[in-house]
Amino acid sequence: MPMTRLFCFPPPRSLFLAVLMALCLACGAARAQQAAAAPVDDDAALDQARSQIQLVQKSLATARDDDSLLALRTAALAARDQADATATRLAPQLAGVQARLAELGAPPADKKEPADIAKLRADLEKSRVTLDANVKLARLLSVEGEQAADQIWAQRRSQFQAHLGERTASILAKPFWSELADNFVQDAGRLSSLGAQLSAAVARTTAGVWAGGLLAVVLIVGLRLWAGRAVLRVVTTRVPPGRLRRSLYALLHTALAALAPGLIAMVAYQVLVWDAPLPDTADELLTHTVGLLIFGGYVTGLGNALLSPARPSWRLSHMPDGVARGLRAFPLALGVITVAGWVAERLYALVNASLATTVALNCIQALALGLVMVWVVMRGERLRRIEEAETKPREDGPPRRPTWLAALTAVVWLVLVTSIGSLVLGYVAFGSFAVRQVAWFGVVVLSAYLLSVFIDDVCMGWLAVREPEGAADAPANAADKPVVWRLRNQFAVLLSGALRVFIALVALILIVAPFGEGPSELFQRTGEISAGLSIGEVNLRPDAVLQALLVLVLGLTAVRLLKGWLTAKLLPTTSLDAGMQTSAVTLFNYAGVVLAVALAMSAVGIGLERIAWVASALSVGIGFGLQAVVQNFVSGLILLAERPVKVGDWVALGGVEGDIRRINVRATEIQMGDRSTVIVPNSEFITKTVRNVTMASPLGLVQIKLPMPLDTDALRVRDLLLAAFQAHGDVLDSPAPNVALDGIDNGRLVFNATGYVNSPRLAYNVRSALLFEVLQQLREAKLTLSNPSTILMGPGLTGLGGPPAVPPPLA
Repeated sequence: MPMTRLFCFPPPRSLFLAVLMALCLACGAARAQQAAAAPVDDDAALDQARSQIQLVQKSLATARDDDSLLALRTAALAARDQADATATRLAPQLAGVQARLAELGAPPADKKEPADIAKLRADLEKSRVTLDANVKLARLLSVEGEQAADQIWAQRRSQFQAHLGERTASILAKPFWSELADNFVQDAGRLSSLGAQLSAAVARTTAGVWAGGLLAVVLIVGLRLWAGRAVLRVVTTRVPPGRLRRSLYALLHTALAALAPGLIAMVAYQVLVWDAPLPDTADELLTHTVGLLIFGGYVTGLGNALLSPARPSWRLSHMPDGVARGLRAFPLALGVITVAGWVAERLYALVNASLATTVALNCIQALALGLVMVWVVMRGERLRRIEEAETKPREDGPPRRPTWLAALTAVVWLVLVTSIGSLVLGYVAFGSFAVRQVAWFGVVVLSAYLLSVFIDDVCMGWLAVREPEGAADAPANAADKPVVWRLRNQFAVLLSGALRVFIALVALILIVAPFGEGPSELFQRTGEISAGLSIGEVNLRPDAVLQALLVLVLGLTAVRLLKGWLTAKLLPTTSLDAGMQTSAVTLFNYAGVVLAVALAMSAVGIGLERIAWVASALSVGIGFGLQAVVQNFVSGLILLAERPVKVGDWVALGGVEGDIRRINVRATEIQMGDRSTVIVPNSEFITKTVRNVTMASPLGLVQIKLPMPLDTDALRVRDLLLAAFQAHGDVLDSPAPNVALDGIDNGRLVFNATGYVNSPRLAYNVRSALLFEVLQQLREAKLTLSNPSTILMGPGLTGLGGPPAVPPPLA
């Protein structure tokens, strides 16, 4: 592997590599559709794949550099894909031929079959043999291509690790500088030829072209300054207050910072090639520099946008102001060092500089980059401690550093110290790789953070429904909000989560790319997952899982729609009462949910026989830990089916009395007389005595007991009570009201008047109204109720009218 390859940072275009891979996949799909439309020679395709795999296997022994290994791996994967496509295309044809042979059946043994049937059988058998051989060959070639790709990947990994362990002369040792001086004259001569090409391009460019280029640069700078102010003004006035305003401004600021230097570099390039094209070496250097300047501007803009030293209120993170102001020079330093190092690397690679010069260049750049990052970490820690010491007495000071950030800082310290030590000791490959990987990791993570924050702000700020601040009538609970609001909020949260997961995956691809596991390898492994993940006898494929989720969603939606149709349309037209209708809808809901889950499990490949095994395994846990839950569930089903109590009944159970409002899976809701709700487990209705007051539509009993003095005219009181009961409109004529004399109790006559109403729920109000009426009539008839007996306690009759008697003195 060349040294320049080892030390190179992932190129700037890696930021867009995931998008390019998606476009390549789309183009590949389009080409596949075009190829499907045209006739394909399967034998030629298999021969081509076999030849390609054989060529890869032969070339693998002589391939040494990473570029050659990458090309061989790409060829092996292409041959594998071609073999897979051929096998997929031939499999239905083979199945069709086998089905036709099965329809013909075995040839008769006792007689000769017709000639046309025999000819058809022979042709089909010949086709079957050919197709079967081609399918087996295609599958074999697919396995060989996969094995070759894995072998190349392992070889790339081993070469990468071997080069990381190489040691050269230390930068502090004399041999390092002696070898560099010996090759300086030769490398300077190679550079002079490239400089002569650029000088010739500058000399032949006319003054008018230079003036036009300078004017374009001034225009770009002016537009950059105007765009920065315009972005700030538009974001401030057009975007609602909140974090979206800050994240959008940070994103636009980063884009402008990346665009401006790239446009200036493109203008300079166009000026140099205006009159005549540049030589290949100079042209490649300048075009590469344009991309590097764009990336350098992006790094600088990203750091400035996240630090925001001039506008603390626009800062996305909770970084203290002192730390942000102290680190404001770091983004520019990182961008300059990165661009300068890459340009120098590319320059020495184009002129084929000596190994000593290349190693020295990479060592110096890595040391500069590492020392800058060490300075940043040290200065940031010192400023953070100063800020914490100043704000410690205040309660509103900045939040303390979280544990994960402290651990990350310690890891960065360890890597930087190790890498700088490796560079000094001569392990330039490892030290340079570690330093640049830390910088690359920081750029990727911060980019993913900015995009994730922006996506979340867009989804929650524009898609989700937000109540106006200070609105008095805004629902406090999410369940009290309108259904449309809740659906929009749920969609916004799910969309934000999905997009942020995608950003995290792309960031992971870019982070591990320098380790040799680039996007192509990760996309390949993603493709392997599509073949399925075997767990025991169950093969979980992504398409099957998506299909199962779709079946589950559609099934639950259908159950909900049918449940609403039953409740609103069908059941009201039947003779079922309200309680029975509720029970029927609840049972239908349970059965529908179970059916939807069963269909979803079948779609994912888990049949009923496997569900039986799962149920058997769960029965053990149910017997020990879920016995009460299952008991209540079964009791709820019994209540819904047998209906000893139903929704709307007035029941009394263990000191709880009220109306049943809902029978759930586990418990029943009973509304008390004070409008409070009591949750009673369903098993209580099965295992205990329950009083159902309103079962079978019973009549309500109204009973009044009146104590009267002994000298009261009993017949007159009886007539008065009967007249009061008969005059009330809610008292039924049949059974007729009745007044009985219960007996004589403590010198009083006790009258017991009874009557019936249509429902027990009416008895209380009717009894109250009758009492008011009876007491009024008794007062008008000058009939008094019996007063309660009064018992006076005392030592004797002589002491009743005076103070308590005093006992005589003792003799």
